[in-house]
Amino acid sequence: MSERPNELKKLIAIASDQELSAELRTKAIDLIGNIGSRDAFLALLDLAANEKLVSEERDLALKRAREIIKSSR
Repeated sequence: MSERPNELKKLIAIASDQELSAELRTKAIDLIGNIGSRDAFLALLDLAANEKLVSEERDLALKRAREIIKSSR
């Protein structure tokens, strides 16, 4: 179980690293959404609120957060 939080932390770091390509950041956001946990949901909301990310990345983070909400019903 300790691997999952470390994985999430690494993905958050990748998703918010402006030095990396947009493709890598987008892939990281998708992978965070795949985790589907409460912590992943909160991380996606933080990414959506990050004004340093481009709008497409922020929109994707919100979309993936919505998918987590829908799957928990």
